[in-house]
Amino acid sequence: MTFLDKVMMENYINQLNEAQRAPVLQKDGPMIVIAGAGSGKTRVLTLRIAYLMHQGVDAFNILSLTFTNKAAREMKSRIAQIVGNSEAKNLWMGTFHSVFAKILRAEADKLGYPSNFTIYDSQDSARLISQIIKEMQLDRDVYKPKQVLSRISNFKNSLITVKAYFENPELQEADAMSKKPRMGEIYQNYVERCFKSGAMDFDDLLLKTNELLTRFPEVLMKYQDRFRYILVDEYQDTNHSQYLIVRALSDRFQNICVVGDDAQSIYAFRGANINNILNFQKDYENVQTYRLEQNYRSTKNIVEAANTIIDKNKVKLDKVVWTANDFGPKIKVHRSLTDGEEGRFVASTIFEEKMYNQKMNSEFAILYRTNAQSRAMEDALRKRDIPYRIYGGLSFYQRKEIKDVLYYLRLIINPKDEEALVRVINYPARGIGNTTLDKLTIAANHYKRSIFEIMEHIDKIDLKITAGTRNKLTDFVTMIRSFQVLDQTQDAYQMTEHVTKKTGLVQELRKDASPEGIARMENIEELLNGIKDFTEGQQQVDGARGALSEFLEDVALATDLDNDTGDDDRVALMTIHLAKGLEFPTVFCVGMEEDLFPSAMSMNTRSELEEERRLFYVALTRAEHQAYLTYAQSRYRWGKLVDSEPSRFIEEIDDQYLEYLTPPDSNYKYKPQINSDIFGDVDKSKLRLQKPVAGTPPAYLKDNATPNLNIRKLKAVTTSGGNSTSDYGLSVGQIVMHERFGKGEILNLEGAGADKKAEIRFTVGGIKKLLLRFAKLEVLP
Repeated sequence: MTFLDKVMMENYINQLNEAQRAPVLQKDGPMIVIAGAGSGKTRVLTLRIAYLMHQGVDAFNILSLTFTNKAAREMKSRIAQIVGNSEAKNLWMGTFHSVFAKILRAEADKLGYPSNFTIYDSQDSARLISQIIKEMQLDRDVYKPKQVLSRISNFKNSLITVKAYFENPELQEADAMSKKPRMGEIYQNYVERCFKSGAMDFDDLLLKTNELLTRFPEVLMKYQDRFRYILVDEYQDTNHSQYLIVRALSDRFQNICVVGDDAQSIYAFRGANINNILNFQKDYENVQTYRLEQNYRSTKNIVEAANTIIDKNKVKLDKVVWTANDFGPKIKVHRSLTDGEEGRFVASTIFEEKMYNQKMNSEFAILYRTNAQSRAMEDALRKRDIPYRIYGGLSFYQRKEIKDVLYYLRLIINPKDEEALVRVINYPARGIGNTTLDKLTIAANHYKRSIFEIMEHIDKIDLKITAGTRNKLTDFVTMIRSFQVLDQTQDAYQMTEHVTKKTGLVQELRKDASPEGIARMENIEELLNGIKDFTEGQQQVDGARGALSEFLEDVALATDLDNDTGDDDRVALMTIHLAKGLEFPTVFCVGMEEDLFPSAMSMNTRSELEEERRLFYVALTRAEHQAYLTYAQSRYRWGKLVDSEPSRFIEEIDDQYLEYLTPPDSNYKYKPQINSDIFGDVDKSKLRLQKPVAGTPPAYLKDNATPNLNIRKLKAVTTSGGNSTSDYGLSVGQIVMHERFGKGEILNLEGAGADKKAEIRFTVGGIKKLLLRFAKLEVLP
């Protein structure tokens, strides 16, 4: 390490507070960092990794596991700014699923899988389950595919394999009691069909990694030796399967650092086990415990109110979150007569904040317990002409026409992928019906081969199908094989453009001139635009080709929030679960009603109720400056207007932190229909909020003719008389502009002719090594 590097590292560390500095500077041994909301845990993780590298730890020996691709990208970008992009690339950093998928591809042959195995998403799995239920002639009203898939997912995350299931009479009895005695057979068929198709679902990425590390000690030793330092973010959200993998990999050197907050453990419904973080100190000897308790995000009022909430939980780790920020405004509580009025209040408040305080749309977030609550909010925002974005809705890659294209691409990479084959074999229609497919499926199961392999040898198998159908199947096989030949030389964009035309997909969509049909064509066009951007970006990066397999891997591991650029000025609407890890200046927690939040389905046990309380804690601590809690006195449910009462969570916040915008009406008095003497006296001292008399809505709820001022930030437009670099007329030190990466400085030039490369430090994105024959650079004066 040079003197300059040492000084730079010391400068970064000196910017930390004392509590943050301690875990960064501990090099060896097990440690847990209990990080309160907004306490700078990402900063600590980032600097700890950079410090390990400065202490001589090889980047290849560091494994950092996150829960979102977005978090991994952000951390790697920060690390690159400290240690350089070249070294940062050597880190094993990513989500559990992406890292373990990488390991499984390298070791797939040991488990009998091809290295190019397909990753099934939830829709692929549900479709396969539906097919199996149909083939087994089971009642779909009893064996509901989504419920069956959820049960299988729970099995896998609990490491209950098919073998373990059939050796556990209690599990079989439980399924029999729920009128699903053939659950084990479905599970077995599902696993066998996935294996035969060379496919793994998301749960398999964890289960198969556990199998790999358990059955092959030499593989475990290999990765234990490679990952000598392991860091795990959001440890409170790990499930049993993830916990066992981390435990196995860290067991040899025990240089493991986990970071998390038990108060933000909100994913029990997905298998997360809060005991993983609660019992960490029992799993390892001489564990060092650090607490990050200073909140840098929120006002003192929000932090202290959140503390009063989480203190109600009995199962928790000891910590006291505090902040040096200003006290800030009180949390505002608003009661509406209906959910429609609740929506109008939220939209009016945002509109007024924008008009009088020049706020941006992106400074506001509306959080709700369930997706169904978005309707009233959307209606109100549209009437106020306030742009918004819903997170967690139907994503681009889940739309039918996009899935059709992607399934063709998947089949090219892996012809054994039966989910892909079944979807596209007769779309567009080519005369291969369900009867033919059923015969192919039966033959594939009988010979224990994939459907595609049966189709390849169709002339050698007696399927009792017509000669015309045999020809159609042969033509389909020939078409896919021809695509595979082209895939060896063409990039993802060229392949996709060729496939959409050759298969007839584009022609089929053009037949529909309706607005919906036009929109579907626009989606295909947008897909091609996105793939073009992807391949161009890959071609500029040294060592990447922009191949079809690279694109499909990128799509398979993507999420809505990961793909968000954050450029649009829109109000954010999302469930509280999706909001975890985000922050906004102003947050509206809507639907604060009993049986809605806390959910009626999550109040059967204390542990369920405590998870709901943690969820509310997460919602409140997303706010930096101002939080609103809103609820309606009546709400439509299943088509009926039902009465509601305020959530117990409002009651649990100390009054000193709250401001009631709609206090109880003192004139309200309920007129009983029966004699109250039969009940005796009632203690009303604990009742804070009572129903008001329905009357004229307050002024802010009325739609008015105030024009939409459409307040937006103006972007400066500049021009440059830069020079073209088609002749590679570049030199070290020049400032250049790249259309994707922005402004940067050339640090180094190497190679000659078509292989000439430039190493450039970009203002945003760090250092990248670009191939000049692809890079479109403009020299700035």
